Amino acid sequence: MTLLDVMLKRRSIRKYTDDKISDEDLNKILTAGLLAPTSRNRKPCEFIVVKDKDTLKKLSKAKKSGSDMLKDANVAIAVFADTKKADTWIEDSSIALTYMDLMAASLGIGSCWCQFHLRSSLLGNDAEDTACEVLGMGDNYRIVGVLSLGVTKDQPEPHTLDDIDKDKIHYVN
Repeated sequence: MTLLDVMLKRRSIRKYTDDKISDEDLNKILTAGLLAPTSRNRKPCEFIVVKDKDTLKKLSKAKKSGSDMLKDANVAIAVFADTKKADTWIEDSSIALTYMDLMAASLGIGSCWCQFHLRSSLLGNDAEDTACEVLGMGDNYRIVGVLSLGVTKDQPEPHTLDDIDKDKIHYVN
């Protein structure tokens, strides 16, 4: 499968079976995150792997909407970044999440990126603060998002090259 095939296959999956993801596949996904480039190679990202169902349920409620799939995930990876190491923590975390999302798709594992940065909790609090509290991260850590992972319940069709809006491309000659 080419990288373009993986990109076309990658879909946001929010419904999972009860089947487990193998440790081997999980390690491949985490390795992809560790391979993601960061500004000036500062590597500010930390990956919190969550398998505990109670913690997944708390994370699913840490945001007002769009995080419900976390409670049914087999595992989730929260991507935090140390803001003392890099002021590019948003970009660095986003790239790591994307690399892991693509690796999951290449392995046939469903995933969905759940944004916490700039979102509020059900109680109106900052979703980032809630996630930091749930996962015990220090004050200098910020979170962009959590990647839910699971065996896909209903696999949607891949995108096609016909779905691409090439009118979004502009050239300066």
